Amino acid sequence: MNFGDVFSLAYRTVRSNKLRTGLTVAIIAFGIMALVGIITAITAMNQKLSESFSSMGANGFTIRYKERQVRFGGGNGPDLQVEKKGAKKEKKSNLGKRITIDEAEAFKKNYVFPSTASISVFANRNAIVSYDTRKTSPNVTLLGGDENYLLLNGFKLIAGRNMNNIDVITGRNACILGYSVASNLFKGNPEKAVNQIVRLNNLPFRVLGVLESKGSSFGFNRDNLIIVSYKNVDRNFAPSFASYSIGVMADDLKQVDNAMGEAQGVFRSIRKLTTTEQDNFVIDRSDAIAEKAMNSLGFLTISATVIGLITLIGAAIGLMNIMLVSVTERTKEVGLVKAIGGKSKMVRQQFLMEAIIISIMGAIFGIFLGIMVGNLFSMFLNTGFVVPWKWIAYGIIICTVVGLAAGLYPALKAGRLNPIEALRYE
Repeated sequence: MNFGDVFSLAYRTVRSNKLRTGLTVAIIAFGIMALVGIITAITAMNQKLSESFSSMGANGFTIRYKERQVRFGGGNGPDLQVEKKGAKKEKKSNLGKRITIDEAEAFKKNYVFPSTASISVFANRNAIVSYDTRKTSPNVTLLGGDENYLLLNGFKLIAGRNMNNIDVITGRNACILGYSVASNLFKGNPEKAVNQIVRLNNLPFRVLGVLESKGSSFGFNRDNLIIVSYKNVDRNFAPSFASYSIGVMADDLKQVDNAMGEAQGVFRSIRKLTTTEQDNFVIDRSDAIAEKAMNSLGFLTISATVIGLITLIGAAIGLMNIMLVSVTERTKEVGLVKAIGGKSKMVRQQFLMEAIIISIMGAIFGIFLGIMVGNLFSMFLNTGFVVPWKWIAYGIIICTVVGLAAGLYPALKAGRLNPIEALRYE
């Protein structure tokens, strides 16, 4: 008998035991579904993180008074610092000092490296915007920016215009609405908001433009916001904890490191730090933030692999037991095959092929279900359809190995059966 005959015989045997095959396939499919599903969801999260944190591009960086924390899960304990011998002494009076509007403006004025700089500030997440008899819920994010803020943060306008330098310098009551805010206030016609007067926390503001929709990211609606000039925030809304951020986009990607070094030197002088003192501010490169966030998802990949492997080990044990039962039930059949000239090698191949067929069927169903489950999460994040091709290949390889491992002992046992004793088996 050639390989085709062995495969055909094994497939017919698998198909004739539907209940047994179905239970084993379901166990294997569950393990692969857990593995591929979580990996698919993580791939979707990585895509969303890249979109969320890299809007400034690889040639951008931001100056903040403290490091941006990217955490998933716990981590509420206190931050610990280890003082190393020879380390620069921190200036205690400035430790944790927030960046003021004067410091941000001084940086923008004195920083002469070929680049585009922008000053911004976060005001609050509970602003209320109203127009006529309609108003939003008290969950609108209020941000302060300047004429370069939209460019550096990847925003685009669908109607109206951006803030100009005069709007920023005068701090007049002018704003740019997020897509969701404009749609809610103007009955699904956000373009009509331009040049209208809306009230922001009961203060009148003229709408300069409306932003293009950017969707949601990890539960945060990036369209549910309103942008005014940072000077207006300083005058009307600045909270006690407000710290200004400075975004910089270098003109040349190859000069980003030099731009960051120049920015560090300029801002150290503005913060009045001596040469023996450490920086009391942080410079975040845009693509580094995205990379840090994506690396923090690595433990999920490990967890998914462990869950999948544990389930597959259980499936392998179950498959081995089923194949051993099959050997016992088909002892007379094996004896008949050997009696008419079948070799032990052919019997071993048949039982191994049956185990592999069951494992690969489980892999196919598990991969399909895993991709569907993982992409339900990607739909929630509004990312594209994700197919983790590498892990699909891994899944098929793993299941093939599981089939070989689970079917090897039963196949050897079947191959060693004595044909005369097998024929007499009842």
